Amino acid sequence: MDINDETIDRLCDLAKLEFKGEERTAIKQDLTRILSYFEKLNAIDTNGVEPLIFMTDSENVLREDKPHTSIQRADALKNAPAKDSDYFRVPKVLDK
Repeated sequence: MDINDETIDRLCDLAKLEFKGEERTAIKQDLTRILSYFEKLNAIDTNGVEPLIFMTDSENVLREDKPHTSIQRADALKNAPAKDSDYFRVPKVLDK
């Protein structure tokens, strides 16, 4: 595929971008390099190679779940700008 001015115009329109002067030349060169890289990848024989689904062979490596209290309620409410006994008070967001 050849990257020409028409292709750049179409991509700019789709992405709502605008390139002028040297930027346009630079993006054209970058896209040409990207496409040539993918052409090299297409040339590689991948028959018999299974797709990579996971990056490692590990499955479901989880830590043991141990419940614990990380902060006391009084400590959490200590720096609250507004509170109501055991709860944070926040400004009304939705009108009914």
